[in-house]
Amino acid sequence: ILPTMPYEITATRKRPQTFGDLAGQEFVSATLRASIASGRIAHAYLFSGPRGCGKTSTARILARSLNCERGPSAEPCGVCDSCLSIARGSSLDVIEIDGASNTSVENVRQIKDEVLFPPNASKYKIYIIDEVHMLSLAAFNAFLKTLEEPPAYAKFILATTEKHKIIPTILSRCQIFDFHRIENKDIVQHLEYIAKKENVNADIEALHIIAEKSDGGLRDALSMFDQLVSFTNGNLTYSNIIENLNILDYDYYFRFVDILLKTDLQNTLLLFNEVLEKGFEGSHFINGLSSHLRNLLVSKDPSTIVLMQTSQSVQQKYISQAAECPVTFILRALDFANTCAIEYRNASNRRLCVELALLKMANIMNKLKSKTSPPRQSIDETKQNNNEDKEVGVSKSTTPKLEDSPKEQPIEKEKTSPPALKINLPKTSSFSINANIESTIKADVEEKARLNPASIALDWDLFMEKLNEFADAIKDSKPNLFFILTNCKIEDNKDN
Repeated sequence: ILPTMPYEITATRKRPQTFGDLAGQEFVSATLRASIASGRIAHAYLFSGPRGCGKTSTARILARSLNCERGPSAEPCGVCDSCLSIARGSSLDVIEIDGASNTSVENVRQIKDEVLFPPNASKYKIYIIDEVHMLSLAAFNAFLKTLEEPPAYAKFILATTEKHKIIPTILSRCQIFDFHRIENKDIVQHLEYIAKKENVNADIEALHIIAEKSDGGLRDALSMFDQLVSFTNGNLTYSNIIENLNILDYDYYFRFVDILLKTDLQNTLLLFNEVLEKGFEGSHFINGLSSHLRNLLVSKDPSTIVLMQTSQSVQQKYISQAAECPVTFILRALDFANTCAIEYRNASNRRLCVELALLKMANIMNKLKSKTSPPRQSIDETKQNNNEDKEVGVSKSTTPKLEDSPKEQPIEKEKTSPPALKINLPKTSSFSINANIESTIKADVEEKARLNPASIALDWDLFMEKLNEFADAIKDSKPNLFFILTNCKIEDNKDN
């Protein structure tokens, strides 16, 4: 037997009806409430932000607040004929227009003609234009005059996901409100509220997975919520969520990091093969591992744990594993994962690309252990140890083999003698190489003397004579310089 009433999705059925119902947009709701309460109502608003963050819902709430029979009021009553008709979408004084399908000048001209007629039963005639960035340039230009000086009863609410595509002359005529992505904690709180209203059993970790998958869009989260409720018959658990949404269990990432810390190359490759057999792409895995390493990094400091948007139980697991991971390991592993994600798209063997990155990560701890070996001895300690070794060597050098070779004794003395800072080679040296060294040093001295000749004392009278000759030579061609040379006082600085 079919139900008497058609099914309505949760995103539509649970659409916010007041500013207090808006999730994650406190600044926008507080500003609009204050402007309505003070009577400072602009003639044009522009709501900009990503999908599913509440732009159209806010526009409808604003329309209800302005046209409420008990208002304008910061909180619409929701029971008067005007509020009910706006909620149903049947109000004659609140016109919603899809900018994507009404892009021409003719559509804007129709708005200009209709706006001349006052509202039928409400205080204001409100136009809500969604996806306004889809209007053509000619349509924007035709809309300028109406948007700048509309009738007192006309209000325009524009909504867009791409504010940069709207021409500046339109932006300057609107009050702009920038909507941001809704945080995971706000989405989880909203889903938990709806689950209680709908009598749905939902684990908090399952709701966190839905919030992460929605990427800051509440409408996306509600759509997934409806899908999962149907799939699980109203019993949302973590295992059901990851199975239906094709999400890799985060326990795999914890296992991977444990194996990488142990430098277990074999199990690293085997565990990655297990991930691939479950049907996950290598890019999906490496991006998830990057997020896991990032969460480990922010878990190292209590002040940055708030940057990790997960449930409390999962946060404790991250904190426990982060305590075992050196920061250097996390940073290098993040670098390898990021490089792999960049090279993955153009790699001819994508599996090898990921496996190579994992093997590099597994080798990080080996390099860190080699760097943490006992430090090298200082120079003084090395000299002291060498002297001790030499003393021991002298005492042990009384073997018959060394005594029979007297030629080795002078060399042994040279080894034990302190190193000389400067060696003066005699001219009558028996070594043939000394002659070449002397000629090289002599040639070097001559070259330095040629490049840096010795300074010669300056004859003052000769200098003044040459200066006067130079001044006479430039008298006609450079009179200013001639005047300076002949009128300035030049002193003898004693060869300095």
